[in-house]
Amino acid sequence: MNIKTNFFQSRENLLYLLAAAAPFSFVAWSALLNNFVIEVAHFNGEKIGVLQSIREIPGLLAFTIVYILLIFRQQTAAYLSLFLLGFGTLITGFFPSTWGLYTTTLIMSVGFHYMETLHSSLSLQWIPQKTAPSFLGKLSSLRSFIGLGTLALVYLLMQSFQISYNFLYILFGGISILLGIVAWRGFEHFRDDVVQERKLFLRKRYWLFYLLTFLAGARRQIVVVFAGFLLVERFGFSVQNMVLLLIVNTIINMILAPYAGKLIERFGEKLSLRFEYISIITIFILYGFVQTKAMAIGLYILDNLFFTIAIALKTYFQKIADPKDIAVTSGVGFAINHIAAVSLPFTLGIVWMYSNSAVFFIGAAIGCISLMLTFLIKEQ
Repeated sequence: MNIKTNFFQSRENLLYLLAAAAPFSFVAWSALLNNFVIEVAHFNGEKIGVLQSIREIPGLLAFTIVYILLIFRQQTAAYLSLFLLGFGTLITGFFPSTWGLYTTTLIMSVGFHYMETLHSSLSLQWIPQKTAPSFLGKLSSLRSFIGLGTLALVYLLMQSFQISYNFLYILFGGISILLGIVAWRGFEHFRDDVVQERKLFLRKRYWLFYLLTFLAGARRQIVVVFAGFLLVERFGFSVQNMVLLLIVNTIINMILAPYAGKLIERFGEKLSLRFEYISIITIFILYGFVQTKAMAIGLYILDNLFFTIAIALKTYFQKIADPKDIAVTSGVGFAINHIAAVSLPFTLGIVWMYSNSAVFFIGAAIGCISLMLTFLIKEQ
């Protein structure tokens, strides 16, 4: 009884549970999406493009979390966001039409992006600065572990038992909802150490964090959109090979993310971010000259490995932030990060038509700007 009580009185355990609950829905939704919209909903390229844009809109509007916090406390808002994520996933299979999928995607995405924003905010408020990098590394590892298990279970159920899409959406959406209920009913409602701001703002003192966050979003979009596209278009990667590569990256992140946190604790955010940016610049330049499939695969895996160090940007903000600003600025930062997700793919897609290498050289230039900005980071 005492063990049970202690478990539900730990803020860290609540953060672990929420981190584990979200990937069940989001990873399953993402893994099934392309096949479901083609085989069941009969989408064409235009419709899937619109759907993906709809999916990104809540990320761009993550700053609106400040208005949610006028009504709910952060912990309650996190539970509601998890319920929305699970519910949007659970009902996806019931609405295999264009507007049905647009609607369920929006519900799922609002839940996912608010959940990510609130989880990040609570982590930075509840975890001491000295141990925050290691803790965030463990959270990243846990998400990867759950994501890997979800991918494996989706594959097993569809391959061996011919389970329907609808059942899978219900199963994984339901797991997220169930874990949300466990968190809601089991954990005490922790008192806020610092009352958070309830109005929207941009603070001049955080300008460097805002700019680095935008550049990180831009850089990541180049990898997410164009590195994978290069493997398929130029080197003929199959769907099975891309899934296998995703699994490899997930395993690597699961193993190494905690060590990335320890690296940040030892060397600090300034040196860690420099190391990440120098690595990314090198990888992008090599992408521009890539000639073989093996080299492209290696670069894809290496990029995923070094991107884990990006948690240093969160812990840098934790150190410079006024504690009462964390919730709102987490939402604003998430929105800034997603500006690139909405604008860059289309713009660089045009560049891609003329030169694949130019897209990656632009990514290297973005990395160089990020590297130069680290010289403005003050030692904390």
